[in-house]
Amino acid sequence: MEHSQVIPLDAVRTDGWFERIGEGIGSFQALCEIVGDRFVAFSLITGARITALSVDRRVLDNTIVDFTVGHVDSKQGEETQRLTLGDFRRRLIAALLTEEAHGPPPVRENDTEAIQFFIGVRSLLLAPLYGYSLQRLSFLADSTAKLELFHDGIEETFELPAFRTRLRTHVREELDRIASGSRGTIDLTRVAEAELAAQEGNHLRVRQLLGTWPAPLSIFLRTPDGQLLGSDARTLIAKGLGMLGTACESTGDLSQGEEIFRLGIQYAQDSAAAGDIFFRLGNALLNNERPGEAIAALRRALHWKAPGSLVWPLLARAFIQRQRYVAAVACLREAVAAGTPESELINEQRSVEEALGPALTSLRATLLSSPPVR
Repeated sequence: MEHSQVIPLDAVRTDGWFERIGEGIGSFQALCEIVGDRFVAFSLITGARITALSVDRRVLDNTIVDFTVGHVDSKQGEETQRLTLGDFRRRLIAALLTEEAHGPPPVRENDTEAIQFFIGVRSLLLAPLYGYSLQRLSFLADSTAKLELFHDGIEETFELPAFRTRLRTHVREELDRIASGSRGTIDLTRVAEAELAAQEGNHLRVRQLLGTWPAPLSIFLRTPDGQLLGSDARTLIAKGLGMLGTACESTGDLSQGEEIFRLGIQYAQDSAAAGDIFFRLGNALLNNERPGEAIAALRRALHWKAPGSLVWPLLARAFIQRQRYVAAVACLREAVAAGTPESELINEQRSVEEALGPALTSLRATLLSSPPVR
């Protein structure tokens, strides 16, 4: 069906709005660690301004949140309200699940205010929190409105009402997550269940089981009890955080995954879990086209004795993406020596052969005269 009108959404797209706000606030990261990134974003969207926190370090959901509701430029006095963190989160979700008022379809494609009102300001702000980048608004001959967008880099199209429903579903899932268990409770028995889910590729289940961990663990690490935590408990916590970080990255939330990996590294310290976490971090960075950062993480993984058969192939791929082909050749050699089947390295071998040409033969002769690094 032909489009009767197509409106570019460059002028109303809000990608990165939350991150830009955070750059100008010194305590923003600490606030996000306690309240949760998305719930801080929800508070900004709904106009609930957090003014104070009284943190309960034992049960984070019992933290007291002082906040006001209203516009920043309001001349009327605002009454401070107080709720526990758990109730505050539920209040935010309830506000976002109510139907938002919308305006009529815009007449002109340069009428930014009309476009915002038609799509919904709330929808425009929620979209980037869940990986949506709006590109075009189109109208079919029957007046059906469609949104053309990228979701985590993949092009998709939704009818506008369906997209609004999808966003409300995402918000409702946040409520399901906090209902499934307190964010302040760390149940180490969940690690085994999460490991089974990870083996099955069920990343959403891993997030459901362990997604409440980061905020209380980041606080607990700075307490005397956290500093005295035994090595077995640290290793188990680090293992859980490693799986959670991978689950976040695999479901399109790399920024949160990175934070979780780095928290896991702090818990792992010099235990066997450190190699696994650095490997997971390197793999996530490589998957998201950040090979330079991946190289550093993967080298740390090797230092902490992560399996060479897993690490060396990724390191070779990272060097290839950085066009450091000689280093990649050495990594491929180490991968084979560590037990990686050569059949799994065909693409990488082909890349270095195409890049180095005849010089590769001379390089291989040189490498064969020296033993692999162990």
